[in-house]
Amino acid sequence: MLTGALTAANVREGVVTAANVREGVVTAAFGRHYEVTCADGRIVSGIPRGKKSPYACGDRVALGPSHGREAQILAHEPRTSLLYRSDRWKEKLIAANATQIVLVVATEPAFSPELISRALVAAAHQTLRALVVLNKCDLSAQVASARARLAPFVALGLPVIELAARIDATPLAGRLGGELSVLVGQSGMGKSTLVNALAPEAAAATREISIALDSGKHTTTHARLYALPGGGGLIDSPGLQEFGLAHLARGEVELGFTEFLPHLGQCRFRDCRHENDPGCALRRAVADGKIDARRLAHFVAIAGENARATPYA
Repeated sequence: MLTGALTAANVREGVVTAANVREGVVTAAFGRHYEVTCADGRIVSGIPRGKKSPYACGDRVALGPSHGREAQILAHEPRTSLLYRSDRWKEKLIAANATQIVLVVATEPAFSPELISRALVAAAHQTLRALVVLNKCDLSAQVASARARLAPFVALGLPVIELAARIDATPLAGRLGGELSVLVGQSGMGKSTLVNALAPEAAAATREISIALDSGKHTTTHARLYALPGGGGLIDSPGLQEFGLAHLARGEVELGFTEFLPHLGQCRFRDCRHENDPGCALRRAVADGKIDARRLAHFVAIAGENARATPYA
């Protein structure tokens, strides 16, 4: 039940009452319009109140009376998690109430290990489980180089599932039951093909990758939640090239790098930036082989970007 979701501010006597409020889940987000699947299975177009769009795919919401196929979204139930990215100008909601993030990369086109680090920080901040899918492993000539790029994450114990979604996605299916998983990855990694394999009714569009640009073409333009045959749900999010973390403080970013934890607080200076500062415990750990130099470089890039960011509206 959406207990506590309604307040005097959004229930107006004679217009909306507790008796005519319905429950639903946001199953697709299109800017300021949302597809909401009601508890009785009916699908309506949810319209938010005011100018803001504070809802995300996966939100449990309260709906006012329907007008045709439209209904006003009054409020959302308190979230168990909210995955989102931000930069100095704005924030972009990705998924609400997810329990697991599935980072999709591929043997081609080339993927960004730094983007994986950024997504892992965001996942850790929301206490989400995480795993990586290395897709297109049928392109055997590129598998070794892809594995090398993933080596720092494998060393951390991050699960990596290798598959070719267009042939067989079952290696991932067993990790999705009972979870609300959100797929995150750059364009061209094969997320739509993976969704089609796991939830055949999805009929997500797929396109050929752009070889000239060594990047994929956007196929998913909005987040959508699919029910899985074996239970659980899967949220497919639009392909992204950046994952800003401007909403996180420096210390919160540090905590998202789990291999840093034994060394935090041991630098000579309390405000150590872990760059060229003398007596840096993290740089010493890199020299000792306890921290991968690439991961420290990812942290420095994120922290530097956040330091330059200004509060967004």
